[in-house]
Amino acid sequence: MIEDDQRLASMVATYLNQNGFEVTHAGTASEGLLQLQQAAATQAYSIVLLDLMLPDADGLDVCRQIRGQAQPLASMPIVMLTAKGDPMDRVVGLELGADDYIPKPFEPRELLARLRAVLRRQQGVATNNERVLRFGRLEIDLDARVIRLDDQEKPVTSYQFNLLAAMADRAGRVLSREQLMDVVKGEPLEAFDRSIDVHIGRLRAAIEDDPKQPKRIITVRGAGYVFAKAQDV
Repeated sequence: MIEDDQRLASMVATYLNQNGFEVTHAGTASEGLLQLQQAAATQAYSIVLLDLMLPDADGLDVCRQIRGQAQPLASMPIVMLTAKGDPMDRVVGLELGADDYIPKPFEPRELLARLRAVLRRQQGVATNNERVLRFGRLEIDLDARVIRLDDQEKPVTSYQFNLLAAMADRAGRVLSREQLMDVVKGEPLEAFDRSIDVHIGRLRAAIEDDPKQPKRIITVRGAGYVFAKAQDV
């Protein structure tokens, strides 16, 4: 947990410890990034709880730096905490690679539920016997949780990987935003929630030859999205 509010950090750590988590706390961005980098080789951490407003850096910049690291750190799930209520902060956070976003003040039980949901998503959503899904030049390795285009790895967040895997597992079917949110997150879509659109945009940037004219993840106006079953033909 990277959080400068010592009182809040202590309360959250106590609650999470009581519910099966082992929490390490850093009060600054530099301290938190150092701890993550030192532990990356052993994969000591499963998830990052990141405050948006830190004394030595902006949480969004910290999120960007984590996503720019080598694996496995780059794909570590990130849940952001913020005292700001501006929906655009949430959108920007998701665009930079956060897996979830919780405004302060929050109920500890909601935080616990969201952390558990993000960790469940990281474990994978597909149970297809074919552990590598292939669509033309695109490969989705379900076991390694890696996306490759032309044999080049395309880094995405754990949420985005699960979203793509869910769509690929249902290739050719139009899925509404509500269906996608339910499949990947296990929760109903919030009113005016743009998070699915944000993640789709990030996926297109990773796997499309031209994200502005997508051929793999196609928008069906008024209905949702469809993952193309036939690609590169």
